Amino acid sequence: MTHRQKVDRLIAELGQQGVSPKMIAPPFFRLLWALGLEVPPPLFLGFVELTVLMGAPFGILWGAGMWLLQWQALRVPVVQGVVLSGGAGLLFGLSMAG
Repeated sequence: MTHRQKVDRLIAELGQQGVSPKMIAPPFFRLLWALGLEVPPPLFLGFVELTVLMGAPFGILWGAGMWLLQWQALRVPVVQGVVLSGGAGLLFGLSMAG
């Protein structure tokens, strides 16, 4: 049984039990699966793994956006930008895992 078949079966079985498809397979995870990454559904990930998986992409994208839109013009030091991006990613990851 392939990873995709396992995920489809999980969605079908939990859907019959009344669990929302958005809870079983959020859009971010569907994107990862469409890209070919065999990431387990969020219900099967631990707290730390889910924090990192959700926080890292957010911190990187948020930091890049802030650098392009504000920090570069305000001459914010790169180290400070990296620390702020890491903090934002950590807070987002913790809130999503919670």
